[in-house]
Amino acid sequence: MEMIRRILFVMVTLVVCMAAGAQSADKLYKDGKALYDAKNYTEAVPKLKAAAEKGHKKAQYRLGRCYDKGHGVTENDVQAFKWYSKSAAQEYAKAQYAVGKCYKDGRGVEKDRKKAVAWFSKAAKQDNADGQYALGKSYLKGKGVEADEKKAKSWLSKAVNNPKDGTDILAKIRKDAAAGDEDAKRILKLIGK
Repeated sequence: MEMIRRILFVMVTLVVCMAAGAQSADKLYKDGKALYDAKNYTEAVPKLKAAAEKGHKKAQYRLGRCYDKGHGVTENDVQAFKWYSKSAAQEYAKAQYAVGKCYKDGRGVEKDRKKAVAWFSKAAKQDNADGQYALGKSYLKGKGVEADEKKAKSWLSKAVNNPKDGTDILAKIRKDAAAGDEDAKRILKLIGK
């Protein structure tokens, strides 16, 4: 009976410690994100890194952005890709899009359009507007995937009609079209905007 009590005590202690660790990762992330949003990147990075190292997927993504953009750290594409990948592996759509972009541009990893499309697809299927737009453009141009105007139209339409970021994407397409970008003009014609 004493042995069972000891085992239960150890199990309860482990559960409490794990919960406390998760809470501290959430707190670190929230504090780090607040500093990041205030553009106080130098103070944000240590908090984001601590949360990211504890496995917090949003902190991993945000830390990847810091390395990607040189916010509070020296810009480092390899580190950006590393942290984006950790977050993407946890099904975080923004990170999945970012990993796809790294593969598309060859930043921090060898350029691979097929892998880019695979990651854009994962993000797009989670209703990420940037992923939908990138996937639509990939189908439109036949980059990393066989060109398919019907699929391109479907994903591009989803992107511009996305309730979260669709308005911004449509505004960017219109701005690019006004500046003479032929791809943007083609997209507007295809989606009827």
